[in-house]
Amino acid sequence: MKIDTTLLILKTNKKVKQETSKFRGYIGREFEKYPILHNHYGEGKFLYSYPLVQYQIIDGQASILGIEEGAELLKEIYPQINELKMGDSYYKVEDHLIYDKEYNVNTTNEEIQYKFITPWIALNSINFQKYKQINDWKERKIMLNKILVGNILSMSKGLGIIVNRRIHVKSNLEHVSTDYKGVNMLSFTGEFRVNFRIPDFMGFGKGVSQGFGSVVKVDKEPKTND
Repeated sequence: MKIDTTLLILKTNKKVKQETSKFRGYIGREFEKYPILHNHYGEGKFLYSYPLVQYQIIDGQASILGIEEGAELLKEIYPQINELKMGDSYYKVEDHLIYDKEYNVNTTNEEIQYKFITPWIALNSINFQKYKQINDWKERKIMLNKILVGNILSMSKGLGIIVNRRIHVKSNLEHVSTDYKGVNMLSFTGEFRVNFRIPDFMGFGKGVSQGFGSVVKVDKEPKTND
């Protein structure tokens, strides 16, 4: 299935130091009438499907990924984003860079290499306990691979993509500590191979709308510990 994406990069007068959640909150407040930007529908109602707008701050650079309807909306509103106000900090947006790309998102016969450019929060409270009880690193890897397959299937379902063959993942991941909503959480970085085509900058796991678990394709083929 073909998926349209738009990546909006905001070139600011200085590096953005705030957390991605504050960036998302600012855009959501400025464009409150568009629920797709903040997943909040009022009266305590939230949208829990796969986020079609995903925010990132990497090395001080703020960007937003729009998918399908999210891509169309970004192209509509981006000329109005001329500043970022987060707490006591102010950033002037000096330029907008827009990258439109169409991806075929589906299973494939080849194994494609990807890397996490932001921490992947793979474990919820239940499977975190299971993960801690596993001492064998191979069993831990099998568990993480299964979770990643589940994340890909959830993303596919959220985008209306039919997956008609089994997905296989091989990974080489490392533990990192991540702050998520004020809570220190175990997360993962590294690379993986999978027989599935994934658009660049799309996220998986917990906190996707805030830029966690974002991946990009790797052109080279580094080794993994299968």
